[in-house]
Amino acid sequence: MAKLSVVQERRAKMGQLGPVARLMPTTAATTVRKDSEPPLVMDGPFAETKEQLLGFFVVDCANLDEALDFTRELAEANPGGAYEVRPIGYFIDWSAPR
Repeated sequence: MAKLSVVQERRAKMGQLGPVARLMPTTAATTVRKDSEPPLVMDGPFAETKEQLLGFFVVDCANLDEALDFTRELAEANPGGAYEVRPIGYFIDWSAPR
């Protein structure tokens, strides 16, 4: 965790790091199934997934190469597992003035 903190603090000082979150275990999950009326709420992680998502970073990068540089830093600080890099888009940017 200390090695990851070094990477995160460096990117935060560069103004690139947004929210970082760690997800609770799948045993804490609640799933909402929208294919019934009313929607069905169930305890537990019943999504069809092969791997579990542990957490995520939101990083402001100019391009994919820059995002991959950040990912390489994380991988060096915390070997093993995998990182998936995806672009995100705002559905509604609540921080923007209205």
